[in-house]
Amino acid sequence: MNNHPFEAVVVGSGATGGIAAMTLAQSGIRTLVIEAGPQLKVEKALGSEPTNTFRRLIGLASGEQKVQAQHPGYWKSNPLLYTNEKFNPYTYPLNKPFMWTQGRQVGGRSLTWGGITLRISDHDLKAPIQDGYGSEWPISYNDLSPHYSFIEKSLLVHGNKDGLDYLPDGEFLNPLPLTESEKIFFEKVQSQLNYQCIHSRGFAHHDSADKNVWPNSSSLGSSLKNALATGKVEILPNKMVDHLIFNKDCTRASGLILVDQTNGKREKLDANLVVLCASTIQTLRILLESKEQNLSNGFIDPSGKLGQCLMDHVSTCRFFSLPNRSLKDKDTQNKEKHILSGAGSFFMPNCSNSEHSLRKNFLRGYGLWGGIERFEPPGCLKRRGDSSIGFLIGHGEVLPRSDNKVTLSHKTDRWGIKAPHIECSWGENEKKMVTHMNKTIEDSVEASGGTISPLKELVKMPFIEPFVDSAIALQTSSPPPGYYIHEVGGAPMGVNEKTSVVDSFNRLWRCPNVLVVDGACWPTSAWQSPTLTMMAITRRACLEAIKPQS
Repeated sequence: MNNHPFEAVVVGSGATGGIAAMTLAQSGIRTLVIEAGPQLKVEKALGSEPTNTFRRLIGLASGEQKVQAQHPGYWKSNPLLYTNEKFNPYTYPLNKPFMWTQGRQVGGRSLTWGGITLRISDHDLKAPIQDGYGSEWPISYNDLSPHYSFIEKSLLVHGNKDGLDYLPDGEFLNPLPLTESEKIFFEKVQSQLNYQCIHSRGFAHHDSADKNVWPNSSSLGSSLKNALATGKVEILPNKMVDHLIFNKDCTRASGLILVDQTNGKREKLDANLVVLCASTIQTLRILLESKEQNLSNGFIDPSGKLGQCLMDHVSTCRFFSLPNRSLKDKDTQNKEKHILSGAGSFFMPNCSNSEHSLRKNFLRGYGLWGGIERFEPPGCLKRRGDSSIGFLIGHGEVLPRSDNKVTLSHKTDRWGIKAPHIECSWGENEKKMVTHMNKTIEDSVEASGGTISPLKELVKMPFIEPFVDSAIALQTSSPPPGYYIHEVGGAPMGVNEKTSVVDSFNRLWRCPNVLVVDGACWPTSAWQSPTLTMMAITRRACLEAIKPQS
């Protein structure tokens, strides 16, 4: 590879990395995308059954994917898309577990993304003004709206125009149909409890029968594909960024130090513009390693906030059964139409922004994501043959606290790269929110005529029941931070360098040719699934970065 033909370097090839590459390349900028993992072919990346199941069992038995296997997504994806935890370590206090899911391959975690696309509004961006907690975002909904629209049109997302000011409508294809059980649930919950229920917004289920097509929800099936089509983009796989290099007065980044993941060899790469899209915790690791405290001639963070205020959505989950009284159409076509996906599901949005909030004793909001009859097992595996299986998962906003943070561990990976040390726990506000979530779920299931039960009482799970019994994520209490894979924060946007790490266009305050555009730049977490907003922020920042200088 020639070291000098690129005008921009994008670190990471997932959801934000794909948007960064597409935005820059479509503007004529020659761009290199660096990815820490390999470049896989479609068939190998998606995998198939029963091979994927055998790989999962091996990952569990060997301890290579012990933490990541706690997340339900692991059990429906190819485990090759989840990292080997022995080769990619991180540390945390014993009394504060953190469940970090990593994706090290071209496409990153976009290949295992659930595909839900929700906009956030000024209710979320300006919430600190209303309740006095934390810092507001230095941007408004109007700053993001055109980028939301561009991305929704480009990526072909489904949804319904619901007219909710706290969950703005987007540019949607028609919503995917509800199941008959979901229709009954909607009618009962809305009429008896006055809770809002809407179609989920996002991507349809990817047809796994087509082994040569990437999912449209992945960067490889959308943004990165479009970027490569320009002829302006090259991908450099199996290279992890250790740290950034700066000029003498530390006002600009001049390059990066890369570590080859196949042999540990280090090399220097020149760069005029660096766009960090490595995912929140990896981006924080790179920035921490590049600070003046850890690197001679490193960059200065006047705020002292780098690494602080890590957030993830607090969550809770309940499974339930509904009587099969309305389900007469059980043909194959109907089952195929109702497979669980980002758009094939439903939301009860911002449950604390309604009349229900009269029982609220906490700050900010949450939503419930659900589905009924979306993952029905074969009849021989159902313990209640006359019922349909549903789930409701709450995910709520987490308040930024300085003691929730990422630092550098003394532990290193096999090539000497320092591992992140993650210290994060739920506060009293989150605990009160989870109590409220559980009550909302219980009321909703009762109103619909359903019964809450542990998953193992609804489905027979041969071979893995012992694991299910001990799985942290399936206990009655809220799973630890990291479980929801919505980690944000640590390098927040702001209005001045004393209170934030990057400015309103995501530039390091004293080193403006470094953009931090993934979840690391978030001052607050909001409650919505964050990926669409991350992509909108990325496009906005990249377009600003390449504007002609006046």
